[in-house]
Amino acid sequence: MTYTENEIRDIVAAQRKFFRTGATLPVKWRIQQLKKLKTAVIAHEKDFEDALAADLGRSAVEAYLCDIGPIVVEINEMLRGLRRWARPERHFSGFMCFPSMVTKVYKMPYGVSLVISPFNFPILLTIGVVAAAMAGGNTVVVKSSSKSAACTEVMKRFFAEVFPPEYVTLIDGGHDIADLCLAQRFDKIFYTGSPSVGKHVLAEAAKNLTPMALELGGETGNWCVVRKDADLKDAARKIAFFKLCNAGQICININQIAVAKEVAEPFMEELKKAFVKQIGEHPESNPEYPKLITEAAYDKCARLADEYRSRIVFGGVGEKETRHYAPTMIYPVDIDEHIVQHELFCPLLPIVPFKDAEIDQLMETIADREHPLAMYLFTKDIRWANRVMRTQQYGGGCINEVCIHIMVKGVPFNGTGHSGMGAYHGVWGFREFTHPQTVLKGKTRFNLPLREHPYSGEAGEKKLKILRVFER
Repeated sequence: MTYTENEIRDIVAAQRKFFRTGATLPVKWRIQQLKKLKTAVIAHEKDFEDALAADLGRSAVEAYLCDIGPIVVEINEMLRGLRRWARPERHFSGFMCFPSMVTKVYKMPYGVSLVISPFNFPILLTIGVVAAAMAGGNTVVVKSSSKSAACTEVMKRFFAEVFPPEYVTLIDGGHDIADLCLAQRFDKIFYTGSPSVGKHVLAEAAKNLTPMALELGGETGNWCVVRKDADLKDAARKIAFFKLCNAGQICININQIAVAKEVAEPFMEELKKAFVKQIGEHPESNPEYPKLITEAAYDKCARLADEYRSRIVFGGVGEKETRHYAPTMIYPVDIDEHIVQHELFCPLLPIVPFKDAEIDQLMETIADREHPLAMYLFTKDIRWANRVMRTQQYGGGCINEVCIHIMVKGVPFNGTGHSGMGAYHGVWGFREFTHPQTVLKGKTRFNLPLREHPYSGEAGEKKLKILRVFER
């Protein structure tokens, strides 16, 4: 369906009218809607699996592991915590406010929200964010990716079946439709995608001073550092799993590995064995291996691999008809080469050797670049790893593990700078989609004249003495 500017304006106006009725404010009502959402996700599991297979070549297991299962877990966390999260906070106003000693902070929804979702996890990063917006008491307009057409079509039917359009509705189409959406005045925008498009979305939101949350992949990609004391077999096993997942099309995936020269060769042998064990010697022909989202994405990956053809030590082959491209190790790569200066979003894996004694210099170079969305360290030197994790700037990460930090309940997910702004998951998603409003409850009796004129003479001196006591 092709939307006009007037049609999109009407959708937003209908949602704003519905929001102003106050229907979304009661927590009990929000919980009912979240339960309805959860039931519908479970009922449409097969539809989502088929759509993910069509768009990305996902197997049923990977579809549930990466998209469907996490939605159910996320909604369950909201159902358990929403009453507590939404409860107004009660604060002591302080003696300066006497006799009005009680102040409350109400968690108010923004209103009409726009969720712009990506192609790589089209179900999770649409429905998961919509759930957070609903938990906060907002209405939602979804603009889903035109690249994941099958998932967009399924979700459009899904939302239309479960919710009225004045509460949740999905708009499909390309970048032109996204711009028509951005031209409207929303109360909150949540965008997931690339930093380059994120800048455009932020600029459009600024025209209406609309609060934004951005979940971005990071301009220069996520680093994985393997030191010489690391358990190489364990590191290789985990890295191979993660790079195979969704064919590398993951915002928190490993963009490049920095490996200590002292162990580079044995590490690469372990990584090759791990790839073969998990996906076989010909992953480009394995039906379990996901595919790249479009022919253009495949061509971009293949061209970059051809540019580094002489340094490919594993992989480097694909099948254009099916858009499968094998996990591809490129070694050695200098830290200043262009392939490690931008997000790859594909199965290519540049490997940068460094001297382990120069690890601090390596981390300084990484810190000088744009903040990544994720960072992964493999080492037995936990003191060093803890220091790095406390001092570097990035979205989130793991020590001697990959990716599963995003599965932890009650913790935030997102980046900073070129890897994003804001945060969500669980209570953090509720906070992202609500605005804290402070309300002091005043008294009509026993009000002291401390704040009133006169401020000079004997009266002023007395007031100043009392104020100094109160402010200590």
